[in-house]
Amino acid sequence: MNYWLMKSEPDVYSIADLQRDRETLWDGVRNYQARNFLKSMQPGDLAFFYHSNTAPLGIAGLMKVAKPQVVDPSQFDPKSKYYDPKSTQAAPRWHTVTVEYVETFPQLITLETLRQAFSPDDLWVVRQGNRLSVMPVPEAIAQKILEMKAG
Repeated sequence: MNYWLMKSEPDVYSIADLQRDRETLWDGVRNYQARNFLKSMQPGDLAFFYHSNTAPLGIAGLMKVAKPQVVDPSQFDPKSKYYDPKSTQAAPRWHTVTVEYVETFPQLITLETLRQAFSPDDLWVVRQGNRLSVMPVPEAIAQKILEMKAG
């Protein structure tokens, strides 16, 4: 099993939305490195749900990969802000995953808390200027984050 961190703006889609829906397609990722991480995910991989572009920033909960290698349908929709005119049904450029809800943490693990606990090499989300929306988390770091959630 691998561990990941996946960002979403809570006013767009939050951990509470995922808890309500139980499962969702993680669509709209338009960065090639993040896309490649999505393509390497396997069923059962765990992902930290990170609330971005809000105050405070941080890890709100946990989800798991339910279905890997899903073609992102938003790339074909001309009305979507994620539309990619260079992508075709025969040769899609963007893949994603379906994730399912695991848990909401008792309290947000803030970016500031993460910065105090981990170096930028340990956990990419604490790197200055890191804008990746999907990133791997080493297992040892993931275990420490899981320990932190209890407070």
